[in-house]
Amino acid sequence: MNHGDHPFTLGVASGDPLPDAVVLWTRLASAPLAPHGGMTDIPVPVEWELARDSTFRQILRRGIEVATSADGHSIHVDVRGLEPSTDYFYRFRAAGHISDVGRTRTAPSALGTTASMTFAWASCQSWGDGFFNAYADMARSAPDVVFHLGDYVYEKAIPTRGGQRNTTAMPQSALSEMTTLDDYRERYALYKLDPHLQQAHRMLPFIVTMDDHEVENNWAAAICEDQAPVPDFLYRRAAAFKAWWENTPVRAELRPNGADMRIYRRFTFGDVAQFSVLDTRQYRSDQVNGDTDGPQNDLSARADRTITGAAQEQWLLDGLASSGTRWNVLAHQTTLADLARTKNGDRAVSMDGWSGYEASRARVLDGARTRGVDNLVSIVGDIHRSVASELRSSYTRPAPTVGVELAGTSISSGGDGADSDDSDRLLKAASPHVKFGNAQRGYVLNRLTHQDWQAEFRVADTIADPQAPLHRRATVTIPAGRPEIGIG
Repeated sequence: MNHGDHPFTLGVASGDPLPDAVVLWTRLASAPLAPHGGMTDIPVPVEWELARDSTFRQILRRGIEVATSADGHSIHVDVRGLEPSTDYFYRFRAAGHISDVGRTRTAPSALGTTASMTFAWASCQSWGDGFFNAYADMARSAPDVVFHLGDYVYEKAIPTRGGQRNTTAMPQSALSEMTTLDDYRERYALYKLDPHLQQAHRMLPFIVTMDDHEVENNWAAAICEDQAPVPDFLYRRAAAFKAWWENTPVRAELRPNGADMRIYRRFTFGDVAQFSVLDTRQYRSDQVNGDTDGPQNDLSARADRTITGAAQEQWLLDGLASSGTRWNVLAHQTTLADLARTKNGDRAVSMDGWSGYEASRARVLDGARTRGVDNLVSIVGDIHRSVASELRSSYTRPAPTVGVELAGTSISSGGDGADSDDSDRLLKAASPHVKFGNAQRGYVLNRLTHQDWQAEFRVADTIADPQAPLHRRATVTIPAGRPEIGIG
């Protein structure tokens, strides 16, 4: 890095809040779309400060971390000894420059009663499909925390024609599918230059997991979409995991070990909500029936198939059984519910979601019911539309409703969308357990109390204009103690 070049072009972020701790993140890049972000192999000392106030008159913690080329010049500072339910401000300094000031917030304490909490979730932000308007609205709404449920970046080549973005500003690697560590790093840099995304990260702590496009479309464990040899795909997966960790405000301990990385983890917000953040890619069985939408059959129902792996499944059920919170939340990638449509006269469901892993779904949902888990809610992304549905272990035979699933639409993937499209109408016609659907872009803003859960689906009429506002399309209310869906 040449002296005088601004290294904080990719912004600042915080994440994984605990009652007494939070992670502070930045990644140095003096020329973010140039090879290696314009940085050299020379380590760069980075000072950090955390304060009570945005003017830094009450500095509480400070320290120095070293940004190295081996970690993409990223910094993950795990600040401990903080107060619960408290706003803090932070900044970084390197090479004579000071970053923007970030704001973060710790989780409430597990001791005592937490009256309420607010959170948002988002997913699926294809850079070439439109602007990230939702993040500006999200920053203004100022929830306590944001969950990102996957597809933070997309691996496919970005077309140089069409779309709304200035494609002349893309790195050369964006013209082809990303496969190497440098490719993935440059793609994250391109996305992180988005001003609305930077604003949300600067103002709000994030809890992030991944889905498929951070690596490759619909990958499953060691199996990739194009059937490349396993060693080749694992080499690519290792590069993708490393870039995800470098560009995500997660703890340093989540650093991948080659092609392995444990990202499933649990967060508790006082006595109001426990979130089990899942990984439904790394340990899953391969998709069956050609990985296309179609009827469930003996293959999708096989008892030995799993979407979580045995260890994560047991971790999830143990955590649900021991939870002492009002709401028990599965924060993950693809829908648990069957979102069925009629296709060529047959009832068709996705083989990539839990519908293609029927025994795995039954073990989790029946396991939660037998353990007496109340107020179970599944929050997901992936499907580029908003859907509210009843949660059951089976939709082809009688089964009790054990919870509610709320699927959030994409930030931008799929373009503008519509209030209701053909897929939405087919879904509602074939899935009576679906109580709400919308196919516009946006996110979900939630307020949880001990009495109820209110989920506000906020959408934009267009994402072709980065200044276009969002509005409330609907509010779904779930009463505590009853897995019912009210639409307002």
